[in-house]
Amino acid sequence: MTRQADEGLMNVQIASEPGRPDEENADFTAAAPGLLIVVDGTETPPDAETGCQHSVAWYARHLGGLLLAAAANIGVGLGEALAIGIERINALHAWTCDLSHPGSPSAAVALARVDGERLEHLVLSDAVLVLDRPDQPPAVITDDRLAKVITNLNDPGPTARRNRFEQLAPYRNQPGGFWVASTKPEAAGEALTGSTPLSDLDAVAMLSDGATQLADRFNLMSWPELLAVLRKGGPAELITRTREAEASDPTGTRWPRARTSDDASAIWWTTAD
Repeated sequence: MTRQADEGLMNVQIASEPGRPDEENADFTAAAPGLLIVVDGTETPPDAETGCQHSVAWYARHLGGLLLAAAANIGVGLGEALAIGIERINALHAWTCDLSHPGSPSAAVALARVDGERLEHLVLSDAVLVLDRPDQPPAVITDDRLAKVITNLNDPGPTARRNRFEQLAPYRNQPGGFWVASTKPEAAGEALTGSTPLSDLDAVAMLSDGATQLADRFNLMSWPELLAVLRKGGPAELITRTREAEASDPTGTRWPRARTSDDASAIWWTTAD
């Protein structure tokens, strides 16, 4: 899926693709005037117990829509908007699902919003925001607490999807562990937030972790090179190149990973001509 639109004073391109054509895409992407959002649903093994009758894709879509509505109110801080979104999605399925279950559907979130002459941002878990700045290296903003927990668990990669899911459960949304959007509104208070003058930006990239692999997992390009791909070919080209790299290592021998191909989403937001 590829979309392009002019949102306010910025030109927006969006592409999103499931890891496999026969699977539901658990990423959600959207843009509104002065507002961008990526929600990356956390992979759940098919036979894992979650206490919830809904899919991760359902969770990502509904959280994304609710968060988009909450963040559209410029008087609401981005962290508060995320907490509101979590509270509202809890209300949608509390009567059918066990929201106390540690395996409840969850997601990483990246959110950016124009407020006057500044760009505000929020990042929770392993979604990525990249600020393309003139005459400076790009600023890459992501929450690495999940990666640190996985490293400490010595995760063995593609043969242990269920084991990893179960091993991570005690660390999810816990002090000393990692934080994701799930059933606890207080997780929003753990997000990385900040703001940047618009005059200091040439463009903004927002990516699910499936679209960052060329730079942060496969090490096939630097972050400036990844931005160059977005600048020239847009998000669809970045995902195409990611799929080519994944296909070259179908068993995860060169690059150990939980899935051969992950859902991948990218937003590229540049100042309009």
